[in-house]
Amino acid sequence: MKAENKLSKIVKKVTLLPKGWHASALSLVFGNVIKFAGTSKIRVEKLDFAGSKLSLKNHKRVQNHIGGIHAAAMALLGESATGFLIGMHVPDNRIPLLKNMNIDYVRRAAGDLTAVATLSDEQIKHIRDTEKGDISVPVVITDSEGNEPINAEFIWAWVPKKRGS
Repeated sequence: MKAENKLSKIVKKVTLLPKGWHASALSLVFGNVIKFAGTSKIRVEKLDFAGSKLSLKNHKRVQNHIGGIHAAAMALLGESATGFLIGMHVPDNRIPLLKNMNIDYVRRAAGDLTAVATLSDEQIKHIRDTEKGDISVPVVITDSEGNEPINAEFIWAWVPKKRGS
């Protein structure tokens, strides 16, 4: 049985909508909560307990000086894909925080980007059973040609909420 928190309950409600509406509804919800992700128009294609898939179109608001997706927007896509997935598992009495991100830009990105993040059953158990900890969340970011323009590692931590918050 999957543990539930506020985020996973929202995702569960969205899955009650017609399947064709899931990505738009999830993107709208997250774009309103995480303003920077909303501004960049990151699209939540899929989010469940096992993984996430987010995309970012190469549109003017996220472009760099050579017409590709800006380095910071690539980092935002990876952070969002890993952070939303971590958020599905961190209990409501804890706060998830990005602890570290390591990004190697290895090639110019062509067109749009897609980020896919996953967690193993062991990682999920660790997140749920450990009051305070951190974990590296695997993410693969590919461009329209199927290449990986960046290699990225996002380390997420979680800490107990302070009483009264």
